This record gives sequence, structure tokens and C-alpha cells, in this order.
Amino acid sequence: MNTDQPTITTPVTEDLLRGHLDVEATAHGLLPHRLPARARRQIPDDQLAVAEAQPSGVRLVFRTRATTIELDTLPTKRVYRGFPAPADGVYDLLVDGRLTAQATVPGGNVRTITDMFTQASELSRGPAGTARFTGLPDREKDVEIWLPHTEITELITLRTDAPVEPAPDTGRRVWLHHGSSISHGSNAAHPTAVWPALAASLGGVELVNLGFGGSALLDPFTARAMRDTPADLISVKVGINIVNSDVMRLRAFGPAVHGFLDTVREGHPTTPLLVVSPLLCPVQEDTPGPLAPDFDGGTLRFKATGDPAERAAGRLTLNVIREELARIVGQRAADDPHLHHLDGRDLYGERDHAEFPLPDAIHPDPAGHRRIGENFARLVFGEGGPFATGTS
Repeated sequence: MNTDQPTITTPVTEDLLRGHLDVEATAHGLLPHRLPARARRQIPDDQLAVAEAQPSGVRLVFRTRATTIELDTLPTKRVYRGFPAPADGVYDLLVDGRLTAQATVPGGNVRTITDMFTQASELSRGPAGTARFTGLPDREKDVEIWLPHTEITELITLRTDAPVEPAPDTGRRVWLHHGSSISHGSNAAHPTAVWPALAASLGGVELVNLGFGGSALLDPFTARAMRDTPADLISVKVGINIVNSDVMRLRAFGPAVHGFLDTVREGHPTTPLLVVSPLLCPVQEDTPGPLAPDFDGGTLRFKATGDPAERAAGRLTLNVIREELARIVGQRAADDPHLHHLDGRDLYGERDHAEFPLPDAIHPDPAGHRRIGENFARLVFGEGGPFATGTS
């Protein structure tokens, strides 16, 4: 902190946050959540409980002329037993919409996953730390601090060398998106490089990201959360988790999709609503799940373990799901002119896979995230797209 300027301490309060649906007061500070308390009480497993508390798309937003900003947090980091610990999560600081600085917070709590299938874990507690940003422009500016997308982050306090006030409303449209681990940000390098964040920036909208690693499963409580969340634009990207966890058959899938969309429509009857089918994923195109880890070659990859012959009995693959989603949206669109469909392979298809292959067979690398975000912005926010300006 600049010793020539007085240090101003600002408690982190909800009016400084965007991209969340709820907050929880903890012993240390404030914990953002991406599902409301009612939904969290219905979560059936640790995987979603952890994923919704990881603040993908959540950011502090304020106005200040501070040149030095410090944010005290208590991170909870996730590691898999037997694997090296991942790098510390990144905090992205934007000034007037431009990525200007990055920081990390070492230490904190560590959640060790002891079973990759059940996500059972052990928690070791550690100290809070500080994300520090210096040398910022000495002028009034809008500042955003995007929190690490894969670290649960308890927010403690903000210290600056100039006063802080909540940023004014930008008037931009709010885009509410639900998806799987790719939407959450698996393998993305930093929080504003997750593909929905990239697409939101290119589309000039405010993002609320309900991408939940391993947990885009058409859960009714997620649909109710989307129903009750104010939004100008809504997208639902569904399919990959249903296949790779092998949680339902074709007979159940169609009605579940209808039920999910019916619930969202209860709160948003005429909002532009886009249903996106799965991106290309060769291991699951025509082979049912469940997925299993594959350690051949010394690196973690995934393989599908189902029998393709069982598709005739209703086992789901990505191609089966794409066909069913296209059928359902086409049927519903006859009475719902604001409902749209996008084949996920238009975001990441064979050409994209040839250029940016999936390192672990299911998740894109950082360059793949950028390609998906750019394609989404062009096809969806661009001229003639379902979210083009003037559609809401």
C-alpha cells in the first residue's frame, strides 16, 4: 500500500458483487454462491455443492481512483489425492473493461478429493491471504475483480489508497447461462478467459454464469433458480454431463428437458431462450457413459465405458441427445417464437478439434475456450443471432 496515502478499509458487502445469486456470511467474511439457499438445501452430492460455491463469473465491481488495491480472501483449493496440486487460482483485475493486472492468493484451505467418482473429500484448514494490485491508473475508473473460477473464495476486506463506491448500473443486458464444466471453466487459464466470460465481453452483456462442473443434469432446483433470476437473455447448454454420468435414458431425458424449460418459462415467458446441444467430444459421440479416468501414458484422460449397441435400448450418446434437443426445440418453437436452438458443434466441431484437441478428451484448452467464446459471440450476439441487440 502507498504509504503517502491513507489506507481505506472497506468491508466486502453484497452491493459490490455481481454474477452471484446469493451470499453467505461466514466466520471470515462473505461467501458468494451461484445457487440460492433453497436450491443448495436440495443438492444431493458434494460435486455440485463445491461447484456452485466456486465463483465462476463472480466479480467485485466498484468505482475508485485508487492506484493500489488489496483484497483479503480465504480460498479453498481443490486437489486430487495422488496428483500434483494445481496452480493457485488467478484474480483478474479489469479497469474500464480491460484486463489490467492479475494476482494470486497462496495458502488457504485445501480440499483433497479422495474418490474421483463420488467426489468424497477431506478438508485441511489454512490461513487467509491477500491479492495485491499496484500501479493502477490515477484517475476515476470502474474496477472489476473477477474471482478465481475454480477456488471457493471467502471475501474478507478491501483495502485501497482512495475511497471506493459501488459502480453505477451500466444498463447492459443480463445474460443468464447454465452449462457444464466447460461453461464453468475447466482448463481455462484465468476467470475472464472462461468461454462465457469471453462471449459476454464480446457481446457487451453482464454475465451470470451457472456453469457447474459435472452437474448440468436438468436438476429442477437449478431450473427454479433460473426462473427466479432477473435476466434479459437465457441459454441452457445441456447433454454432456447426462451422457458422461449415465444418469438417465432417452425415455426420461425428453420429459426432463420439457420440464426444465417449462420451469424457466414460468419466470421468463418471452425472454430469448437458447438451447445449446453438446460440443463435439469424440469419446462420447456414439458411445454411452459413464466416463472413467484413463491413466495410460502417465496423464489423466477420460474414456467412455458404455456399449454403443445399447443405444437401441435408450442409452444416451451425444448424437442421440443432439437429435432429441433439436426435435424438442422445434416442437416447442411452434408456440414459442423466442425459443432458439444451436448445435454445439457450431461452437466447437471437427475443424476446431483438429486445431485445438481436447487435452483430457473432454475439456478444451485455453485456446479452445477462446474459440468457443468467439464462435458464440458471432453466432448468438452477432447480427441475426438470437441474442442480437434488439431481441429482448
